Formats: sequence, C-alpha cells, structure tokens
Amino acid sequence: MEDPVFALPLDDSAELRPLEPWQAQEFLDHIDRARPTVDPWIPWATRSTDLASAINVLQGYADGQAKDGARIYGIWLEGVLVGGVMFTQFDAALGVCEIGCWLEAAGEGRGLVHRASRILIDWAFRERGMSRVEWRTSPANKRSVEAARRLGMRRDGVLRSQFPYGGVRHDTEVWSVLADEWTG
Repeated sequence: MEDPVFALPLDDSAELRPLEPWQAQEFLDHIDRARPTVDPWIPWATRSTDLASAINVLQGYADGQAKDGARIYGIWLEGVLVGGVMFTQFDAALGVCEIGCWLEAAGEGRGLVHRASRILIDWAFRERGMSRVEWRTSPANKRSVEAARRLGMRRDGVLRSQFPYGGVRHDTEVWSVLADEWTG
C-alpha cells in the first residue's frame, strides 16, 4: 500500500518514501533481488536473509530516527522497491552526517540515486544545519565513487584496511561536501 502523504517524486515513475519495519517483507524481497550487486558494499544486505533479520535492520533505522540519528528511505520505481538512500550516521550536535545508497539492477541508469541523494543532502544542510555530509565507499565500488563525484563531493582520503568482508580487509574512501560548497 502506498503512502502518498510521505512520498517525494524522483521522476514520472519513481518516488522516495520512508522505509519502515512494517515493510520488511517487501524490503527482504528487494534485497534478495539486489544481493548480487549490493552485498559487498552494504553491510546489512549480508545480514538481511529472512523476515526477522529484515525487520531488525529496518527497526534499527526506525530507532535511530527516533533518536535523531540514522534514517532510511526507499526508492520505488513503478510501485516496486528498487533501492534506497540512508543517513548511516547523523550527528546533529556535531553537524556531520553520512549518506549511503543502494540500488538493484532494475533501477540503474535512471539517475534515481543521484536525485534521492540530493534530496537528503539538501535537507541535511538547509533544514538541519549540517556543516558536512560524508559519503564512504570502497575504492572498488566504482559506481559509488562516481556517484559521490557527480554529487560534487571531494575525496578526503582513504581509511586503509578499514573493514572486513569475505575474509579480507578492505579500504574505505571518504568523500564529503561542506555546507558552503553545496549548490543544492
């Protein structure tokens, strides 16, 4: 069931909406489709393997939002969840947040992540007074690196051997845009 009260259009057939625990089955079905392309990059994709774990992921974001922290939003294309954007970290007191994204193949090539990310970044700066928005990604995730670049972010540096995945430690690139650089 759609909730048009809380939907923002991304184009004629796509919209951005909050992604909540009651949508866990839809989220799980989507992650099962997206897993081959997002699993290496999105930690909770690996953990979202059944309904209970999908509820747990979405409840974690709902709890984060209730504490003015992490938030998650889905991207629906023609009524089907195909990806999303999120504040993985949100520290209003510090004025710094981190956004992330994911997308299954069915949503690629339409600019949906770009438009959705711009909405989150604009909100963080204009409504919440953030000073800095970060984007963290593996250097091997070329699509994510290009997304950060298209958003006007600058590469700050690399956190070497920062996270384990598949029995190997991986680097993390840190990208950012500052409030006075953001053109919205």
